[in-house]
Amino acid sequence: MQSYMKIPLATKLCVLQLLLITFCFANDKNRSKPSDRNTPQKTSLYGSCGHGGCFCAPGIPGIPGSPGSAGSAGVAGSPGNHGPEGPIGPRGNKGDEGARGRQGPLGPSGNKGEDGPPGPKGPQGPSGSAAGSPGNKGDTGARGSQGPPGPKGAPGSFGRNWKQCVFKKLSDSRDSGLIKVKTQFTVKENCEECIFKKLSDNTAPRVSWTGALRIRNCDACCSRWYFTFNGAECSAPAAIDGGVYMQYGRGSRLKDLHRVRHIEGVCEKIHKGTVRVGFWVGKCSSNKSADAHTGWPGVSRMYVEEIPPPQA
Repeated sequence: MQSYMKIPLATKLCVLQLLLITFCFANDKNRSKPSDRNTPQKTSLYGSCGHGGCFCAPGIPGIPGSPGSAGSAGVAGSPGNHGPEGPIGPRGNKGDEGARGRQGPLGPSGNKGEDGPPGPKGPQGPSGSAAGSPGNKGDTGARGSQGPPGPKGAPGSFGRNWKQCVFKKLSDSRDSGLIKVKTQFTVKENCEECIFKKLSDNTAPRVSWTGALRIRNCDACCSRWYFTFNGAECSAPAAIDGGVYMQYGRGSRLKDLHRVRHIEGVCEKIHKGTVRVGFWVGKCSSNKSADAHTGWPGVSRMYVEEIPPPQA
């Protein structure tokens, strides 16, 4: 009896159902034998079990089976259409200020600024105290002994040695070459160069020209006037010359200006003796030649002077 009580209720119900099914099947089989072949058999709407004394009832649902294995993954569907862009959201609140970054490396020094304007003149300072009264003259000291002889001094300077060659109404229209004098008044020595007697090898002649020089009837042109010594230009330290340049001077802008100009310099390393000082005209090195003219009614002069050597 105790073992019967331990059987689960579901098991008991299944056994009872099997017994009822077996009983109904047996009863239906006995009644289905033909008593009269000509008499048709009637069949119940509820099956053969309806002819007997049993009533068929649905059986107790069976115990659910274990889940089957998962099926294979289906083919991925095509991607859907891109949805419309949503509206712009509201502006967010301002974020907190970030932490201060590290100091960067020192940049390069900037260019030197321009000098500022001079400051205003300051007020005049107070006057100094009055000068003291001069002191009394001291007593005459004893005469000292004679000192040793001093070093030999530099050679003394000689008297001035100079000359000027004056040309009255000089008018030379050459564009290049040595300027020659063709006037009513000429010097006695030479009408082309100024002849000078140099007394020492250690000195240097200083020369200058003062007179009218002109270029005309040309654009972007230039003429150069220069000195020569015994036929050669000065090379120690450099040539003694002067240029006259004109940007516009022809056509409707024709210019013919005679202006007095001064050219001066010192030429070193000229030996003593006779020195022929010439004054020449020629073309500038980087411009086209011009219509040059030297002199004009008036006086033109070359000045030559022998001067001491320069300081060390």
